Amino acid sequence: MPLLDWFTEPFALGFQQRALLGGILAGLMCAVVGTWLVLRGMSFFGDAFTHGVVPGIAAAVVLEVNPILGAALAAAVMLLLIELVGRQTRLGEDAAIGLLFVGMLALGVAIISKVDSYTGSLTSILFGDVLGVTASDLLQQALLALVVVGVSLALYRPLLALSFNAQKAELLGMHPRRAHAALLVLIAAAVIGSFQAVGTLLVFGLLVGPPATAALVARTVPRMMVGAAVLSVVSVWLGLTLSYHLGTAASATMAMVPVVGFFITLPIARVVAARRQARLNGAPVLAGAAA
Repeated sequence: MPLLDWFTEPFALGFQQRALLGGILAGLMCAVVGTWLVLRGMSFFGDAFTHGVVPGIAAAVVLEVNPILGAALAAAVMLLLIELVGRQTRLGEDAAIGLLFVGMLALGVAIISKVDSYTGSLTSILFGDVLGVTASDLLQQALLALVVVGVSLALYRPLLALSFNAQKAELLGMHPRRAHAALLVLIAAAVIGSFQAVGTLLVFGLLVGPPATAALVARTVPRMMVGAAVLSVVSVWLGLTLSYHLGTAASATMAMVPVVGFFITLPIARVVAARRQARLNGAPVLAGAAA
C-alpha cells in the first residue's frame, strides 16, 4: 500500500469524515478547557465530571430524548451537589467529588440497565461511538465549540488570574468566584459536546492529555493553549488512522494517543529544560571544565 493511501484510506467514506470532524471539534473544546484545568490542578475534578453526566445521558436514552439535554441536567445536579456538600459539611471539595464520582457513575449504570439493549447502550455512553456521528451531531458540537472557545477567550484574563492566584484576582476586581463558576460551566459544555465522539470515560484523555503535554514545552499560557489544540487535532487524526489499520476501538485509540504522547514528550522536555538551565548558569564554563 502506498504511504499516502495509508493516511487517506481511513477517511475515504462519509461516516469516517464525520468521525474525524466530530473528534476534532471535541478535541478543540477539550484543549481550551483542559488548559485551565491543568493550570489550576483540577484534573481530578475533570475526571469526576466526565462520570457525573452518565446518569443524565442514561436517563435520556431510557426516555428517548436528546442525550445532550440529559447530560446538561446531570452536570447541573453534580455542580449543585458539590456546592451543597462543601457548604453543609467540613469535608473538602475533593471528598465531595470522590463521592459523586462513584455515585453518579453507579446511578447511570443502574438506569441504563433498564434498557433491553443494556450492554450496547452502556458501551456507547461510556466509550462513545465516533463512527456513528451524524450531521446533526456535528452541528450541535460546532455550536458548543463556538461557545466554549468564545467564552474562554472572553474570560481569558479572569481565568488566567484565577489560575495563578485567586486572592490577587479578587484584589484586581476580576471576581474569581464568577470566573470559577464560568469555568465549571465550560467544563460541562466541553464534556457534553465530546461524549458522542469519545464517550464519557475516555473524554478525560483529550481533556488533560494534550494540555499536560503542551505544558511540558510551552512557556506561556497562549502557547500552551494553541499547542494543546494542535496536539488534540493530531491525536484525533492519528487515533482514527491507527484504529482503522489496527482494528482497535476508535474512541479508545483517540483517547490513548495523547497519553502516550505525554510520556514520550516528558523525557525530551526534561533534557531540553536541563540544557536551557545549563546555558543560563554558564554552560561555556562547565564545558571548558569538563574538557
